[in-house]
Amino acid sequence: MQDTPKGLRLHIGIYGRRNVGKSSLLNALTRQTVSIVSATPGTTTDPVEKTMEMAPIGPVVFIDTAGIDDTGDLGLMRSDRTRQMFDRTDLALVASEGDVWGDYERDLVAAFRERKIPVIAVLTKGDETPVAQTVRQSLLAEGIESAAVCSTDGRGIDALRALMARMAPEHAISQPALLADLVPAGGLVIFVVPIDLGAPKGRLILPQVQAIRDILDGDAMCMVVKERELRPALDRLTQPPDLVVCDSQVVLKAAADTPPGIPLTTFSILMARFKGELETLARGAAVIETLAPGDRVLVAEACTHHPLADDIGRVKIPRWLRQYAGGNIHIDTFAGKDMPADLSGYRLIIHCGGCVITRGHMLGRMHAAAAAGVPMTNYGLAISLTQGVLHRALGPFPAAQEAFDSIPRG
Repeated sequence: MQDTPKGLRLHIGIYGRRNVGKSSLLNALTRQTVSIVSATPGTTTDPVEKTMEMAPIGPVVFIDTAGIDDTGDLGLMRSDRTRQMFDRTDLALVASEGDVWGDYERDLVAAFRERKIPVIAVLTKGDETPVAQTVRQSLLAEGIESAAVCSTDGRGIDALRALMARMAPEHAISQPALLADLVPAGGLVIFVVPIDLGAPKGRLILPQVQAIRDILDGDAMCMVVKERELRPALDRLTQPPDLVVCDSQVVLKAAADTPPGIPLTTFSILMARFKGELETLARGAAVIETLAPGDRVLVAEACTHHPLADDIGRVKIPRWLRQYAGGNIHIDTFAGKDMPADLSGYRLIIHCGGCVITRGHMLGRMHAAAAAGVPMTNYGLAISLTQGVLHRALGPFPAAQEAFDSIPRG
């Protein structure tokens, strides 16, 4: 509970052919024996993750992957698992021996560049294979930053770390404020936090904890109440709060209890801005107003929690969508860190808040949806719309209100 959540860490993926020294590179970068190292090709079968603090970047997650050139039925499954890591990567290290730079490496670089993920070529095994001049020329011609290292004695590792710090994407290093920019220093936020089966015993859920920490970091104050206590809490204040933030599932009651002059939004809408692009997701929410019986909707969750009796993604949102559309909407639910390969058959994707994945991962999912021509929104926006209070919940974000209003409904 004291560690930086994985969703706020820079994810660094190590990719390449079998036996080029990916696991040795990970061990050298972390100064720990994280991955098993062997001369036998295919030693790494599933992605291995290691969280750590790495100067000068800060909190990171390293991902060691199986060789992209694996063969056979099992090898192809390993390669597929490796490719599934692409969208979870913020910074890619493509490892290759010093005298090799071929189609496998170029295909990896192209895949990351398509996703706008920065790439560093890491030329490994410096104690065995000198870097060939032809490889240097190829990397220079292709505009690829590179570093030559020797994992056994550490040569080049510090220079690689410095290059990684320079190339790490800004969105992964400097996270935007969750809500502190919405409240002046010394201001007050009321958090409306229902305690239900979805909250871990003895704790609040992650977005609520992050919101409390963010507002304290912004030198403001917060009051935490359950939904039944919101109205009494407001009555006891001598001055109105600067903002009310509620759980999406009680947004209708919170909106009714909060006077119109007090800005109100939801934790999930805050996460839409924090992890994705709020204006794009607001435009996606407008599609709900045009859904008709027979349409297909994908409800996507980043985590794999055990479904509850009245689960928000599997029960409540489908029920509200069908009531809103006036008929049967075909809804597929997908949970986990990888999206379905084919999104083209859906009218809309409704995503969770994404608290367990990185901003880069969420932006990658939004990019995949846009490439398939499918609008995307998130839980908080969808729930607020079906409850008839989305315009109110977008009040603190005029640009998102404008984006929502800009979509034709005809």
